[in-house]
Amino acid sequence: MKKDDLIIVVDMQNVYRTGEPWACLDTDGAAENILKIMDRADRGQVVLTEFLPPADPAGAWKVYNEKYREINESEYLNELVPQLKERARDYPVYGKSVYSSLKVPELRERALKAGRVVLTGVVAECCVLATAFDGIDLGCHVVYLTDAVSGFDVPKEQAAVLTLSGLSPIHTSIMTTDEYLKEQE
Repeated sequence: MKKDDLIIVVDMQNVYRTGEPWACLDTDGAAENILKIMDRADRGQVVLTEFLPPADPAGAWKVYNEKYREINESEYLNELVPQLKERARDYPVYGKSVYSSLKVPELRERALKAGRVVLTGVVAECCVLATAFDGIDLGCHVVYLTDAVSGFDVPKEQAAVLTLSGLSPIHTSIMTTDEYLKEQE
């Protein structure tokens, strides 16, 4: 881990846990790896996002809000996962109503100043991938941590990794949490 890394924890909310409506393969495992990173990172390096339904949706987002009304209205499903909920009090948490975390102006500014943008969280093939592409478009080097990210299923997770690996080594680095943490040893 480098001191000028910006570590983004994308949308680690209960709705993505096992048994929930949008369950990912290993949200809890990703959370454990995220905690390992948080334990070693400087507090100022880590930010979290949470997906919030668009308040005044347009186009397809209007259909999204209608289809997922029950999920959108559930306080529990929209809370951060238990492993991160208490710890998040010590870090900035940004709400967003689009897929990319870098659409949040404060995060965009921080990403532009960071040496690298390190991505963790859910959903691999959706919000994490959208954030990666936005980071690349900004000129950031994106580090994608395979075991600190979870997707809906193996083929989709692998597709996200395959897509980003095609942009390596200039735009992306693909590694595990342990490989990332060993960079500082």
